[in-house]
Amino acid sequence: MANQKILDQKQEIINEITENVKNSSSFIFLENHGLTVAETMELRRALKESDSELKIYKNTLVNRALSSMNIDLSAELNGPKIVAFGSDIVEPIKAVSKFAEKHPNLEMKLGIVDGEITDLATLKKLATIPSRDGLLTMFAGGLMGIARDFAICLDLHAKNLEENK
Repeated sequence: MANQKILDQKQEIINEITENVKNSSSFIFLENHGLTVAETMELRRALKESDSELKIYKNTLVNRALSSMNIDLSAELNGPKIVAFGSDIVEPIKAVSKFAEKHPNLEMKLGIVDGEITDLATLKKLATIPSRDGLLTMFAGGLMGIARDFAICLDLHAKNLEENK
């Protein structure tokens, strides 16, 4: 029989995983094929810049936490896995994707994005979306273009009215 203290520690970890999945917009499973400690720290720093986190959990504990939320990923949870998660949907995916380009020892496998299980192809598509600030800049540029075109139209109309007087 397992020690009650150990069981309590495992339950705390399961509760932590459950909270991280519930409170995160994106929860990504990564496969680690021999990242060094320095590379792992580099990935942690990259994720921290995007207000995300990197955790290493035992697959059995992750599986228990997910099964308590009626999510079945037991077939995919084999081998060394790392999880990255954050409150923003795209930022952790972009940070991991950028890091994985330089480090072939790390690869994205699947994720839970907005409560839905997401495959690798969708994660790669999400990684190409510009950041929130980039999207807002594009939107503002579009609005400025419309305002500029309207100002030119009004100016031409005013000049046309002066000529026809």
